[in-house]
Amino acid sequence: MQTTDYKITELFCVIDDFCKHFEAENGGKLLLGDDTTKRRRRKASLSDSEIMTILLYFHFGTFRNFKHYYLILHQGDF
Repeated sequence: MQTTDYKITELFCVIDDFCKHFEAENGGKLLLGDDTTKRRRRKASLSDSEIMTILLYFHFGTFRNFKHYYLILHQGDF
């Protein structure tokens, strides 16, 4: 599959709209871990939409592992 900036942007917009709708509908209903687990309080550097877009394009590609895909195509983008 030939990837273009337009296709990536279009896919990201669809995924972002889905994530916003999902969060609005199910934000208070999600199961969380127990409160005794230590967690970082730092905000993630990538949004859920960005992560899902990267993973979907990895599955569309011909790379054998995610590390090579990420290093070659996406490391400098963010």
